[in-house]
Amino acid sequence: MTEKSKISKILDDSPSVELLRLRNKALIFEFFILTFTKERTNISFENLLQCLVDFTSHHKISLEEETEKTIFDPMEIKSKNTIRDWTNKGFLTNYRVENGDVYYELSPHTNKTINWLHSLEKKEFVGAESKFKDIFNKLKELVEFTNEDKEKRIEILEDKKLQIEQEIQQLKIGEDVKVFEEHEIIPRFQQLTFSAKELLSDFSEVEENFKSITKEIYQKHTDVDLTKSDILNFTFDAIDDLKESHQGKSFYAFWRFLTDISLQEEWSDLTNELYRTLNEKGININDTFLKGMKNYLHVSGKKVYQANDKMAEKMSRIIRENSHSDKELANKVIQEIKSHLTEISKTKKIPKISIEVETDAIINIPFEKILTFEPKEDVVYESKPKLAENEISQSTQLSKIFNQNIIDKKILRNRIKDILNKKSQTTLYEVIKQSGGIEKGLPELFGYFGVVKDFTHTFNTDKLQEIVFDKTKNKSIKIPEVILIR
Repeated sequence: MTEKSKISKILDDSPSVELLRLRNKALIFEFFILTFTKERTNISFENLLQCLVDFTSHHKISLEEETEKTIFDPMEIKSKNTIRDWTNKGFLTNYRVENGDVYYELSPHTNKTINWLHSLEKKEFVGAESKFKDIFNKLKELVEFTNEDKEKRIEILEDKKLQIEQEIQQLKIGEDVKVFEEHEIIPRFQQLTFSAKELLSDFSEVEENFKSITKEIYQKHTDVDLTKSDILNFTFDAIDDLKESHQGKSFYAFWRFLTDISLQEEWSDLTNELYRTLNEKGININDTFLKGMKNYLHVSGKKVYQANDKMAEKMSRIIRENSHSDKELANKVIQEIKSHLTEISKTKKIPKISIEVETDAIINIPFEKILTFEPKEDVVYESKPKLAENEISQSTQLSKIFNQNIIDKKILRNRIKDILNKKSQTTLYEVIKQSGGIEKGLPELFGYFGVVKDFTHTFNTDKLQEIVFDKTKNKSIKIPEVILIR
């Protein structure tokens, strides 16, 4: 494909370009930026709808392309149509959580467009010097790590060693420490923040790739000519291609870095020190994105894995599907319905579909109470219960009831909070260890699992940790490392 064809395809198909062509694009960008903040990257449909109604009512304008049929619609109906239109065009993405609520967030295309617009803003500091040094250093790094000549590598390292030794000697004899001036600091900080925001968009793109694979699995599943084997082969090939792509390799490598406790603590120390130094120098920095970048990336990374899990769940259902002869007809009808719905979804239009039931619904509840005027037959006991020989206080079953260990989840939750108040990240193993270990057996450990969901967390399946839950009998259990993040 020629460069001209590539550019033409982008201009024709890219949601970012379509977003820039909209009539009310300035107000739409304003709404996106005000609604989806660093603290709130996703929002439920009900809240998004209310925000859009308030926004359009305040500006006294509709953000959808009105027609003769919709011009007199209530503002809430127009806002619903607008949200659906933005989602169909790729400006927003949505997903359903466990309780059935639908949440929305900005698509990677919209995030990249907003970042690009911010980059066009005229900066007070152009930073040509810092950019040149950055380019120069990257050039040297590229030359160094693409050359397989050992002698050349030794020569480069010797030069670095000599430069470091000279700098140490200069400091020892009393020369001043070389520090950046304000005109050198600001452009470097801006470039660092911009790169961090681009990285967040890359995570969203990987998530969209998994969702795209899942959608194709659904579409292929509706094709009656394809077997399970065909669908499985397609899925595994698609996943392998994604993982072997530059984008996939970059994501998985960075996710391993992100879940490394020592590296995360080092990141927190460096960012805190940077902002403290800038404050001491009187350099006013309004953008605090770098401070929360670790958490933003962690949330985005979890969404990638959730998209991966959803795809795996669909594959599992396909594998478990039963194809007995008595179900073949029903499966065929369902597949035809799915096929029609798939074709409809490609048009991005919502058809007016309804189902007419030819007969009255017959509801049968086996355990329902029967309405009757017949009196209930009295139960007559012919034998008298025998008195127990032992007292109730000697009952072993009663002692088990009253001697049960009660697990107070509030205490467990506070133990985690106390540690996260002192450090940005910890593990469940560390929390249990600092709290004196497990005292009430497995129920206490399960209690910890129950409160973990209240905190930002992830599982490192590559590392197992052994937790002793019964000290007297020396019983223990191995679990994946549970990482808790502030």
